[in-house]
Order: sequence, then structure tokens, then C-alpha cells
Amino acid sequence: MQDRASVAIMTKSEIQLLFEYDRWANNRALQAAYALSAEDFVRDLRGSFPSVRDTLVHIIGGEWLWLAYWKEPPITPASLADLRAQREALFSPDMLTNAAKVQSKWAEVEKEQTEFVDRITDELLENKLPFRTTQVKLGHLMQHMANHSTYHRGQVALMMRQLNAEPTATDFHVFLIEGQHEAAAEHQILVDQ
Repeated sequence: MQDRASVAIMTKSEIQLLFEYDRWANNRALQAAYALSAEDFVRDLRGSFPSVRDTLVHIIGGEWLWLAYWKEPPITPASLADLRAQREALFSPDMLTNAAKVQSKWAEVEKEQTEFVDRITDELLENKLPFRTTQVKLGHLMQHMANHSTYHRGQVALMMRQLNAEPTATDFHVFLIEGQHEAAAEHQILVDQ
């Protein structure tokens, strides 16, 4: 059996597509949350995180934490604790009281994240970063972050159903199909000009 850590990393273009999908899916989940009343947005549903708001804030806080980690990996337990404390201060659900505030914070993180992903190279994806008691390739950590967000978007969809609201599809294949439709529409506009 092959060592999992030695498996080839996604290429830059594959990582860019994965993060484009992540932004698209996060935006769709957040847009669906706008349909909730203020009370339902923060209603405690006793999940991994109490409410739709808290789960969305956890997703974006996690994406911020990983981005900060990739930019400057903490080298001591104290620096990792500082990074986590910073996340708690920046992404406190009590500060992000409604969907508009969550979306505003999300936009800040996505801008930085997009800049980071756009600068990434295939070589950088192979770089190993300290993680717990080992070293993990940056590309694998980036895949983990996208998977983490997908996992919690699934929780948001369940919470939406518990609140008798309609969640939105955030499947990768939906993203790909919509992208094909958008590209076809853009092509038609250019042909018509």
C-alpha cells in the first residue's frame, strides 16, 4: 500500500477549481440563509454548532485560520494557540449577528484566499508544513480545508430543513453544470455582438 502522504498533489489549476467551487458553494449556502428570519438564523438546533449562523461562522473562521496557517505556519504550540485565539476574536458569532454581517466578513476572507490561491504554484503545493507531530503537503491541507467546509455546509442544509426552509444544492456537479451554462451564455453574448 502506498503512503498516503506521498500521493501526487492536485495541480494549481485543480486547486483553483476546487477553491472556485468552495466560494460558489459557500455563497449559495449563505444566500439560502438570507431566507431565514432573524430568530431562525440564530435558533439553537443543538447541532455541532448551535445555529445556522454559528455553523456559517465556523466555516469562514476555519477558512481564515487555514489561510493564516498556510501563509505563516505556527512553529510553537503557543503561536498556534495565539492563531486560534485570533480566530475566536475575529469570528465570534456574537459579533456577526445577521447574514449581512457574516457575508461581509466572508468577503474579506475570500478576497485574501483568492489572492493566495492565484499566487500558488505546483511547486508550492508540494511544500510540507508542520502539522501536529508530522509534516503535511500544502496541497493536502488545502484539500482538507475545502472538505471541512463541505462537511459543515451539509450541516447547514440539515438545519435549514429543520427550520422548514429550503436549502440550496451545493454539489460539485451542480457547480460544474452551472459553469458550463454560464460559459455558453457568455459565448452567445460575444457571438451576438
